[in-house]
Amino acid sequence: MSTIPQDRRTFLKTAAASLPFVASTETSSLLDSAGPKKGKVNPIRLSCNLYSFNEPLMSGQMTLEQVLAFCADLGFDAVDPTGYYFPNYPALPDDNYVYQIKRKAFRLGLDISGTGVRNDFTLPDTSRRKAEIELVKKWTEVAARLGAPVIRIFSGTGKELPTGYNRDEVTTRVVDAIRECTDYAARQGVMIVLQNHADFIETADHVLDIVRRVNSDWLAVNLDIGSFKIGDPYAQIARVAPYAATWQLKENLFVNGKEVETDLSKIMRIVHDSGYRGYLPIETLGKGDPRQKVPVFYERVKKALTTIAG
Repeated sequence: MSTIPQDRRTFLKTAAASLPFVASTETSSLLDSAGPKKGKVNPIRLSCNLYSFNEPLMSGQMTLEQVLAFCADLGFDAVDPTGYYFPNYPALPDDNYVYQIKRKAFRLGLDISGTGVRNDFTLPDTSRRKAEIELVKKWTEVAARLGAPVIRIFSGTGKELPTGYNRDEVTTRVVDAIRECTDYAARQGVMIVLQNHADFIETADHVLDIVRRVNSDWLAVNLDIGSFKIGDPYAQIARVAPYAATWQLKENLFVNGKEVETDLSKIMRIVHDSGYRGYLPIETLGKGDPRQKVPVFYERVKKALTTIAG
């Protein structure tokens, strides 16, 4: 009694075994054609850094929940809500509220790609710097409860540094603070991502020096393409890109200190060549209603993504 093959792949295996004259290369070709096609899937997805909605969020024109719904309707895969937009920041939000936002995002089909705080590790005063470290630690716990894989931090503004300060000494101060935060974050399962922000960190050399000195698997870069304001930003972005665990794509960047529109095709090529996989958060800045600006930039970035798809 003959057996009916269960599927085409089973049939081809049986046929190949019973036909000795079929070359092995031909058999392989037949079997490959029988299986599912392995098309190249673009691993890059878009997130919205909610600083794009800073004005309506801070003024109360929009709630965090409303912004989440707007982003979901637009087509984003994720959102990155900065800590500023949780009630009573920098005080920690109530767990019930954190879980409410987490549930809301999940029900809308949104991942939470990250969150962030405002900190300053360049402060000369030891007790104030310790308070900044504790701020990052506490918000790392919030990130863990929120389900955010990364928390964005800064090196610091450097505004309180005296004229003629020793940069290496301050960098050591920043490195020690970040290392303490990173060790703590590792126990929470959250990565610390250092954002270049045209402050104490101005160049690729500055950010890479800190990352290498901390030397932790739990520290990476939040690559802010609009905050390299010295020299060629594209060259600096390309140098830092292999260390990025998340990004901030902006409408404009600075070429030799002059603000110009971002060449998104060039940025996407850098993203591709770095081997990055994950979310690309976009962030719109400046005047104008984000409910109008964000969709326009979102479409520009989506179009640029097609240059590295396939």
